[in-house]
Amino acid sequence: MFAFLAGIAAGLLHVFSGPDHLAAVAPLASDRERGQWRTGLQWGIGHTLGVLLIATLLLLLKEQLPLDAISAYSERVVGASLIVLGSWGLRRAWLQKRSGTDGHSHTHGGASFSMGAIHGLAGSSHLFGVLPALAFPSRVSSVLYLAGFGLGAIAGMTAFSTVVGLLSSRLSRQPSRSYHGLLYASSAMALVVGGVWLVGQ
Repeated sequence: MFAFLAGIAAGLLHVFSGPDHLAAVAPLASDRERGQWRTGLQWGIGHTLGVLLIATLLLLLKEQLPLDAISAYSERVVGASLIVLGSWGLRRAWLQKRSGTDGHSHTHGGASFSMGAIHGLAGSSHLFGVLPALAFPSRVSSVLYLAGFGLGAIAGMTAFSTVVGLLSSRLSRQPSRSYHGLLYASSAMALVVGGVWLVGQ
């Protein structure tokens, strides 16, 4: 039970300590009409699968792989994907404001899952959250920790996207169309974080 709870805590911390995670989901959740929680759920599932896959490969082939080069390249991919996502959000907000519609989309499932998987596969920094699994005395405890980590990451991102989506829905009903401001802000955040990610590599 301790291993499972520790994994949940590590998964939640991993999600909320990464500005790239929040920046990737905010524009998608802002633009969704209903079921905003699904955006975070799909992102969380993709991210968890990506993290577990790359963690397994890195742990098995640690000595053979150039981790520094892989990490730098994959972080650039994350930065570029955030810039693409931010540009898409800004363009969508501009078109919606120009046409006078709220323009919510009905689904972003494929985009959410893909962005989560890209983030999960990128770099080796997320291994700090997964590596404690090796310290547990039994495989059962290690598996429980990893399960908790995945569940914590999924739950954290689902909660975040739900809050962003509900705020977006409420703002879209306002006469001032404040919803567009939220989509502009979240898209601009994705652009800034993506740019910082690229420059910092």
